[in-house]
Amino acid sequence: MFQHADQKLQKAGKKAGAEKISTCAEFAAGKLGFHADAKQARVLDSVSKRGILLCSRQWGKSTVSAAKAVHRAWTQPGSLVLVASPSERQSAEWLRKAATFVRALRVTPKGDGANAISIQFPNGSRIVGLPGTEATVRGFSAVSLLLIDEAAVVADDLYKSLRPMLAVSGGDLWLMSTPRGKRGFFYEEWSDGGEEWERVLGPATECARIPQAFLEEERRKLGNGWFEQEYLCEFTDNGTAFFGKDMIEHVVNDEIELLEI
Repeated sequence: MFQHADQKLQKAGKKAGAEKISTCAEFAAGKLGFHADAKQARVLDSVSKRGILLCSRQWGKSTVSAAKAVHRAWTQPGSLVLVASPSERQSAEWLRKAATFVRALRVTPKGDGANAISIQFPNGSRIVGLPGTEATVRGFSAVSLLLIDEAAVVADDLYKSLRPMLAVSGGDLWLMSTPRGKRGFFYEEWSDGGEEWERVLGPATECARIPQAFLEEERRKLGNGWFEQEYLCEFTDNGTAFFGKDMIEHVVNDEIELLEI
């Protein structure tokens, strides 16, 4: 009887170990029913501590990041995953995607009792959605994974308030967005953030889920500037500033001394 019980434990251990070593993309396909394409799988399976996903509209970034969050919470007991968005409503919409994946695991999504936008897992892990204001996000620590959705329109002060939450835990940080002009931390990290960032580019022209005919229609309706931003992932000024960032940087010369008046 004891030998039979021991064999059961060994089989259970092997099964758990197999789940533990499976990649995030395999977990998403086998457990969540989400079959990622090659670029999406790269984001899911990345082990980089810092990552940036620059992608077009309708590329699937929220779905990919939700799958990545659920995988982290499910496979690492007691982990804390935070997602920040420009607004509380957007964080709630993102969490609904995560909740759908949690139900695929045959778990009923429940809040953690402390945060209005949250999911508590049976293993003690949590996913918490944050509002879009710097004044209301402080107080979290030991963050395993920090996701910033629509990062191009998240305020710089919110980004600066979130980063220290990774200090002690050594957690991972991923920024995900369609571009919105040559300004803000998302643009700066993508263009000049250094080698510590893994950069993944996902234009609509490389996404098989977006028909070419639709893209041609969008170019005609939106014009080149907006089309290049929304679908080709280009950081354009789109008339939002009187002088473009490139023009300003071209005329600025640090070697010229300022006149004192």
